Amino acid sequence: MSEAPDDLKYTKSHEWVRLNDDGTVTMGVTDHAQSLLGDLVYVEVPEPGRELEAEEACAVVESVKAASDVYSPLAGTVVEANEELADAPETVNSDAYGAGWLMKLKLADPDSLDDLMDASDYLEYIDSE
Repeated sequence: MSEAPDDLKYTKSHEWVRLNDDGTVTMGVTDHAQSLLGDLVYVEVPEPGRELEAEEACAVVESVKAASDVYSPLAGTVVEANEELADAPETVNSDAYGAGWLMKLKLADPDSLDDLMDASDYLEYIDSE
């Protein structure tokens, strides 16, 4: 069974979003997504300052099985990217919701967070896939 912490929001393309105290959000790929991909060997994150639209491809995760685009769950500006993943892509496998985060965004519309799934809806969604 995949893990989905209750304090996060989720997308149908298997990204998670955490609201930070400063109003930014941290995002990454879900435990479910990393388990489907297998052992990651490469992660490419977006450059800070990049403007993203919701559902725009913004990062790449590559495993021994496949390469997969990661989509921005929400529109906003990249304020920080997890550069450490370049040297340790396996961090996404071992700590998808912690040290394996991909980027932080300043949201164009903070209310857009309400459009994402909560943990119970996400778990129902992956069960139905």
